Amino acid sequence: MTICGVEIKSNYMVLSVVNKNDTETDYQELKIKKLILENDEDRESIVTLKEAFEDFINKNKIEKIVIKKRSKKGNFAGGAITFKIETIIQLNSICNVEFVTSQALSKFEKKNEIIYPKGLNKYQEQSYLCCLI
Repeated sequence: MTICGVEIKSNYMVLSVVNKNDTETDYQELKIKKLILENDEDRESIVTLKEAFEDFINKNKIEKIVIKKRSKKGNFAGGAITFKIETIIQLNSICNVEFVTSQALSKFEKKNEIIYPKGLNKYQEQSYLCCLI
């Protein structure tokens, strides 16, 4: 199964893709590692991001998307733009979307010895962990 992990920050999404089966997980090093929402008040920018994301899903044959969940309230709450990006991801008509909490990611990381692939950038670590759970 090809899984795309997503971490949403300010006005962009960080992407990691793995091919996963019962025994192996293979990181896919891709050219596109981020997609940016240039102007959240401009309809064309939103449509452009939606089309770019769906093109990414199709080209990489993504079967499942896992998003790192953001808090809706409190000091570490996600901003309004991040929730727009989340909606764009959820509205894709190609594959299912699931969520994972940051607590679940931390717990998984503590229980398992994670060896990050060489081609993975530091800023992609959270999106990569989303793929592993």
